[in-house]
Amino acid sequence: MPTSNSASKVEVGAPAPDFTLPNQEGQPVSLEDYKGKSAVVLYFYPKDNTPGCTAEACSFRDSYDVFKEAGAEVIGVSSDSEGSHQSFAARHGLPFVLLSDQGGKVRKLYGVPSTFGLLPGRVTYVIDKDGIVRHVFNSQFGATKHVEEALKILQG
Repeated sequence: MPTSNSASKVEVGAPAPDFTLPNQEGQPVSLEDYKGKSAVVLYFYPKDNTPGCTAEACSFRDSYDVFKEAGAEVIGVSSDSEGSHQSFAARHGLPFVLLSDQGGKVRKLYGVPSTFGLLPGRVTYVIDKDGIVRHVFNSQFGATKHVEEALKILQG
C-alpha cells in the first residue's frame, strides 16, 4: 500500500522542475516561460469551487497587485479541466493563470502529498527568477495563509 510522504520532493534551494500544462484557455504554459522574467508563486490546490479553494483563490486575487509589485506571477494548479478553470476564474474574477493538471503528473513531479490519502494536497512554492525554490508551504486547512507566507518571502 503506497504511503503519502509529508515531506515535499521539491526542496528549498533546489531547481523547480519544469513542466508544460494547459491554462484555462487551453494554451500551453511552461514554468520555463517565466525564468529570468519573474518570480513564480506556484500553488497546488484540491478543486475548483470548493469553499477552501475559493477562499484561497480569492485571497491570491485580492493580493495580486502586491505580488506583481514584488515581481512575481501567481499560478494555480489543480486536476480540474480547462473548462472548469475558465468558469472558476470568470466567476471569481481571477486575474492569474490556472493550469489543468489532469492525471496529476505535475503534482506527483513536485511531490505534493495527499491529505488523509484522499484529498489532493494544498502546497505553495515560491520560485525565484532563476527557477530556484525559495519557500515551500504545506497547509491543507490554512488556505488563505498561503498568500501571507508567499508575500512574506517575496517582500522579505
